[in-house]
Amino acid sequence: MSENFGLSAALATPFDADGEIAIPGVIEQAKHCLSNGCRSVTLFGTTGEGASIGMQERKQVLAAMMAAGIAPEQIVMGVLVDAAEDAAAQAGQALAQGVRNILLAPPSYFKNVSDDGLFKWFAAVFTMLGTHARDVIVYNIPSVTMVPLSISLVGRLRAAFPDVVVGVKDSSGDWPYTEELLKTHGDLIILIGDERHLARGVRLGGQGAISGMANLLPREVQAMAEKGIDDANVERFVEQLLNYPIIPSIKAILARLTEDDSWLAVRPPLVALNSQDSDTLFAAFGALFRAKAA
Repeated sequence: MSENFGLSAALATPFDADGEIAIPGVIEQAKHCLSNGCRSVTLFGTTGEGASIGMQERKQVLAAMMAAGIAPEQIVMGVLVDAAEDAAAQAGQALAQGVRNILLAPPSYFKNVSDDGLFKWFAAVFTMLGTHARDVIVYNIPSVTMVPLSISLVGRLRAAFPDVVVGVKDSSGDWPYTEELLKTHGDLIILIGDERHLARGVRLGGQGAISGMANLLPREVQAMAEKGIDDANVERFVEQLLNYPIIPSIKAILARLTEDDSWLAVRPPLVALNSQDSDTLFAAFGALFRAKAA
């Protein structure tokens, strides 16, 4: 890719009163992010509750987005499943439509697994994809999966699948790991998932971010992700956000900003943020970003 990856908004997913994906809301949010500094949007990653979104829903949303004029090259698809067959099916479905990248998390049901086991799992996914396999960003988010991707495993995957594995999204929140990843694998697209480390990582060679905060503050996060400019307010708010369940919290703020309560709903087993926490968190958001909260 000739230019840096830039900023991709890790889109939250709105649900209607029946628990179905509110597709017009997804499209509206995607267009908002793309019009405000994001080069792409990531569907069904962690922030988008991707582990709770099935194959048919993915197909419907992707088709609707493209019908609404969002180019497949502006879409990254998250794949967060355990069976290699399911991962290949979800990735293949999206790649066949021309999406920009696949964000592929490791299997997470089994814990304390070896690098050898993880390597074989990724290899199985890529083998099933066959000639469709391309542009995969492997996803390191051990706080959720409890399955870290070691620096050496990333190197093994890159060496074995140089035409498939193009990058790493690091949401570890572990700066020494991030720093070593940037130092060791500078030939890859390294994306920083923790906004507290984003600007610093970009200054060391990171190519941007897939960011949940970009749902709320795309322009602010863009400056961090593309120019490496520190933003103390964004970093401070992320610290506050970590005191609450992240996905319901981002959606609660998004509901306030858009005046659309469909953003409040989450898929089980998640539950919506209670009104007291929502009020407290939005007040904190407003104190740092008054123009956005007005």
